[in-house]
Amino acid sequence: MLKGFRDFVLRGNVIDLAVAVVIGAAFTGIVNSLVKDIINPLIAAIFKKPDFSYLVLEVNGGKITYGNFLNQLISFMLIAASVYFIFVLPINKLMARFFPAKAEPPKTHPCPQCLSDIPLDAKRCSHCTQLVA
Repeated sequence: MLKGFRDFVLRGNVIDLAVAVVIGAAFTGIVNSLVKDIINPLIAAIFKKPDFSYLVLEVNGGKITYGNFLNQLISFMLIAASVYFIFVLPINKLMARFFPAKAEPPKTHPCPQCLSDIPLDAKRCSHCTQLVA
């Protein structure tokens, strides 16, 4: 029973997931600071308000605080852009450099008579019925 648990915990994807959660939590703090300390003051300078939380729509006595939604949307877009440009794009370039895609051999060749594509193993062209050597 303990051996099975040990094998489960030491499996590569469990450890990778744990590292991703820890890094994600730390990265969230960085992005939240970016939004709170840099983006919101820029918004305040442009709109003369500290953020979009002042945007409220009142409908039949109820308040729809769509400004808070805009704040969260901006935060999400910054997180997504940061993850893409800081992590995904460079890692994809490194992977392409170290593990280049192998060229797949062609599965067809042109017919010598009509130049249509035919399978490599074909004995006759399906378009013009020409014998293919």
